[in-house]
Amino acid sequence: MKNVDRTIAKQVRLAASAFPAIVLTGPRRSGKTWLLKKLFPTAKYFLFEDPDVIDRFSRDPQGFLDAIKAPAIFDEIQHVPQVFNYLRSRIDKYPRRTAQWFLTGSQESALMQNVTESMAGRAAILQLLPLSHNESPKASILLGGYPEVLARPKTATLWFASYIQSYLEKDVRAISAVQDVAKFRRFMALVAARHGQIVNKSNLAAALGMSVPGIGLWLDILEATGIILLVQPYFHNLGKRLIKSPKLYIADSGLACHLLGIDTAAELQKSPFLGALFEGFIAAEIVKAQLNAGLRRELYFFRDQQGLEVDFIVPKKGGNFQLVEIKASKTPLPDMAKPMQRLMTTWAADPTFKHSKLDAVLVHQPKADPLHSTALVPGIRAISWQHYIANEIL
Repeated sequence: MKNVDRTIAKQVRLAASAFPAIVLTGPRRSGKTWLLKKLFPTAKYFLFEDPDVIDRFSRDPQGFLDAIKAPAIFDEIQHVPQVFNYLRSRIDKYPRRTAQWFLTGSQESALMQNVTESMAGRAAILQLLPLSHNESPKASILLGGYPEVLARPKTATLWFASYIQSYLEKDVRAISAVQDVAKFRRFMALVAARHGQIVNKSNLAAALGMSVPGIGLWLDILEATGIILLVQPYFHNLGKRLIKSPKLYIADSGLACHLLGIDTAAELQKSPFLGALFEGFIAAEIVKAQLNAGLRRELYFFRDQQGLEVDFIVPKKGGNFQLVEIKASKTPLPDMAKPMQRLMTTWAADPTFKHSKLDAVLVHQPKADPLHSTALVPGIRAISWQHYIANEIL
């Protein structure tokens, strides 16, 4: 696969012009190191998973840093969190020097704690997810967006199996004292089977014979390492009793397919998980577009206890909103828009939103023309997912 220009590169360059340090987080193998090396080819590179590098730094941190002529890339920095304290003193000594230190990590919560404590105001924080469909047309529900999978799709099954094994050995054990790796692997499979569903910790705990707090800890591990995407409910009252637990998705649809045993496009189209996988794919594309543009991650769903549900609510500029319903059908029907119609009626009656513009779209699998868009019912359009991602995702 040829080199792919990453959309977030513009934000990285902008941050490098203003900050002494950049912290780039994201799941393992999403392309963080490749991006930084491409953008800053003269920067020295150090991998903090290499035992020799860790040992050299641990024995003499100041001497290690003194020997480096910035700029430098420190990869997987979560393994040596004390480096933040030493970098802070160097940044404070020369606060006007920008683009000096580029730090990456695949364990977001651990990194953010150290950045908050030691690097506040000194580092720009960005997150890189696997390739979006806008970055590579090869990104799909079946393959997901990991660069190495898209480069060699015929070996996707082997790659995902190796990825999970590496993830269990490196990330999971590094974050928490997970002794039973086999049980954690079963936990990941159970989570995949609940792709697109409301999080139910009690259900997962019963299935694995674990405590609810233990399941909560393991979900935190999956979220911190970018394996799952939690979409929070939209909490504004709207005169209704709302569901308050998040919806859960495996963040990369290709990994989700692998965990569910789906290896081919034919299997995907016949799978009972197709609708949920399609929904999760679009959720990830929305989040990727937001993060790549340097925006906050803002994606919600709506569900009340009377059964009204809309897949996604996406805040837009100027206090506006977009309702998004996802259907894995090539034939959008007016009945599919009814939940959005009901929510739009409630929304219009709420004085809180009197100055907000509300857009609504039903995103579906393509017909013959993948960029086709039609009016489904008054105020709601039906558009293919390709058209949505290419033209309306932000």
